[in-house]
Parts: sequence; structure tokens; C-alpha cells
Amino acid sequence: MKAAQSRQKAYADNRLRPLEFEIGNKIFLKVSPMKGVRRTGNKNKLAPRYVEPFEILDRIGPVACRLALSPVLERMHNVFYISHLRKYVSNPDHIISYGPLQIQKGMSYIEETVQILDCKEKQLRNKIIILVKVL
Repeated sequence: MKAAQSRQKAYADNRLRPLEFEIGNKIFLKVSPMKGVRRTGNKNKLAPRYVEPFEILDRIGPVACRLALSPVLERMHNVFYISHLRKYVSNPDHIISYGPLQIQKGMSYIEETVQILDCKEKQLRNKIIILVKVL
């Protein structure tokens, strides 16, 4: 039994990464969606585990951080253990640029396709669905 425990501990120690966060870093917050409870804005049990990048406002001891939460999560307490955080690595692909939208009188707009990038068929049991990727 002791040998099995030490082997499992060795596996866990190899995968364990030291987490270093500083004030001002951007991080993702790990959430656990619960059925019927909608604190994090997630609607179903298959919602993402890590949500939007938040900024660290303050370190509270070696194992906790205070976060700047969005207004959607204002009902939650803003102090979290470091084990519930994941570092956010900024990527320029995460920033979406868009042009001004021409809104008409009735608060509607016209979507214009620029280009069809890809087209393929998906075979289900009884029917075929055509998937089109549009720019």
C-alpha cells in the first residue's frame, strides 16, 4: 500500500506546476457550474470551466488573490485560492476588430457576406447537413 501511495504521489508531483501570480496579471477563473445555480452566468452543465480574463488586484497571503470581477459576477466573493486560477497568456488573435455597423431607421442592419471560406457536408443518420464557413 505504501509503495502505491508513493507512486501516485510521484505522478502528481511531476504534473504539479508552481503557480506564480503578481498584482496586475490577467488570469482565468475556474468555475464549477451547478444545476439551478447561475452565479457565473453559465446556463448549463457543459459550460466552460475557465471564464474570462480577470485582473489580480491584491495578494492575500501566499495562497489567495483578490480579483476585479465583472458586473455579471458581482454577487460572488472576490477572493479566490490560487488553485482556482489559471494564467492568461495574451494573444493578438483574441482581440476582434470590427468596423462600424450601419444601423438603419428601424434599428436593423444588413449582414453582407464577404467570402465563403469552406463548405462541407455532415452525414447524420437520416439526413445530410451542409456546413458553410463564411467570412
